[in-house]
Amino acid sequence: MAADEIAVIGGIDTHTDVHQAAVIDTVGRHLATEAFPTTPDGYQQLLDWLRPHGELLAVGLEGTGAYGAEIARFLTANGITVVEVDRPDRKVRRDNGKSDPVDAYAAATAVLSGRASGTPKTRNGIVEAIRTLRVARSSAVKARTQTINQIRNLIVTAPAVVREKLRALTTSELIGTLARSRPVGDLSDPEHAARVTLRRLARRYQRLCEEIADADADLGPLVTRAAPRLVALPGVGPETAGQLLTTAGDNPDRLRSEASFAHLCAASPIPASSGRTHRHRLNRGGDRQANRALHTIVLVRMRYDQRTRDYVARRTTEGMTKKDIVRCLKRFVAREVYRHLPRPQITTEQLAQAA
Repeated sequence: MAADEIAVIGGIDTHTDVHQAAVIDTVGRHLATEAFPTTPDGYQQLLDWLRPHGELLAVGLEGTGAYGAEIARFLTANGITVVEVDRPDRKVRRDNGKSDPVDAYAAATAVLSGRASGTPKTRNGIVEAIRTLRVARSSAVKARTQTINQIRNLIVTAPAVVREKLRALTTSELIGTLARSRPVGDLSDPEHAARVTLRRLARRYQRLCEEIADADADLGPLVTRAAPRLVALPGVGPETAGQLLTTAGDNPDRLRSEASFAHLCAASPIPASSGRTHRHRLNRGGDRQANRALHTIVLVRMRYDQRTRDYVARRTTEGMTKKDIVRCLKRFVAREVYRHLPRPQITTEQLAQAA
């Protein structure tokens, strides 16, 4: 840095079509603010606008997992330190007002004060590909559940001649029977309308099952390739491993310890003591999907893993409730998963450059 060059910090408030950028110096003075389009040329213009103000120490960025995903990748690729900034709390927003320039300056100030210090996900590797593929699978699973619920609800309200033939069937038998049916009649008749609707819903269910199977066929090898040691753990399958990888991101080294990963997965203990009672409770924050993955792993181990079953028996004898046992097991699984997350390999060339 030249003798007359100051150090500055940038802040960006991200949106669909326009990003609002702001610059402050190291004592918090507002220097400038400008809006740029969310296009490759706009990203370059934003960077060219930031650099002349001084030595750019870092850029605080809102929405690195949404509107700011591409600008975060662009800045990181150009050697700029990007810091993930949370949305200001409601009290601060009420006190300071709300506008794009105000939010951009707030993002820069959060970096300067140290309130924001998180490293965003890089979103440029195999884990990002896994995350993208899981979007379609998750929505298909949700739609399939909705479809079978609609089928069963419709059977409950259908005429008795339809209901009595279907109510005792298992899900697979029900879907097969309805999909093969060939209802004939007048659509103004409630009985015929129910048969037609049930057939359509059953075929939708089958299509969703095929879509989920296709997604699993793509995701299984990808997840194993990304984290073979993680998939090899007891109770961990491609679905739960894929979710935990997605939560950690392509750069799990941004998580400073296994405790930070447990906190991210809502598996860190929350004190709930009062008076003579000393206990901890389940954490209801964090990434709920990651917490669900940990919960699934714990349930599988409680049933099939002898080591876990012995632990449950011992803690039950000590008087611990099932909720508290599950909480402890989630914390243990989070620690074990963190140790088996893939780490970026440092090449000899990178070591030479660092030296």
